[in-house]
Formats: sequence, C-alpha cells, structure tokens
Amino acid sequence: MIEAHEHVVSAALALPAEVRAELADQLLSSLDTPEQVAIDAAWGEEAERRIDQLDRGEVKLIPGDELIAKLRNRHK
Repeated sequence: MIEAHEHVVSAALALPAEVRAELADQLLSSLDTPEQVAIDAAWGEEAERRIDQLDRGEVKLIPGDELIAKLRNRHK
C-alpha cells in the first residue's frame, strides 16, 4: 500500500500545476459530508448575492483599516 501511495503522489506531482490544483480540489471535495456540501452551496449563494449588491451599487466596500478603526472607536 505504501508503494502504491508513493506512486500516486509521484504521478500527481508530475502533473502541471493547474491539473494538480483540480485534482486537489476533487480529493478534498471527496471528503465532504452532505452537510458540508450544503454549507458550501449556501456560502456560494451568499457570495453571489453580495457581489450582485455591489454590482448594483446597493452597498459599498469599506477598506479594512477603516473598518477596524470604526470598530475600535465603537468599543471604547
């Protein structure tokens, strides 16, 4: 089994970076439970909703340092 594992790892590492990334994503996805798949889908939908709000001009981005300053001032 160890030899097979080493062979698979060696073969995977010989692939182009883009293919390795896709393989890694597939391997990680194979570990997901149905609950995790649902959570990931919900986060994907939320991200799309927020992007759409930005595109429509309904919300604006706040630079991270500005947000941190506001939060610190709020909790003084």
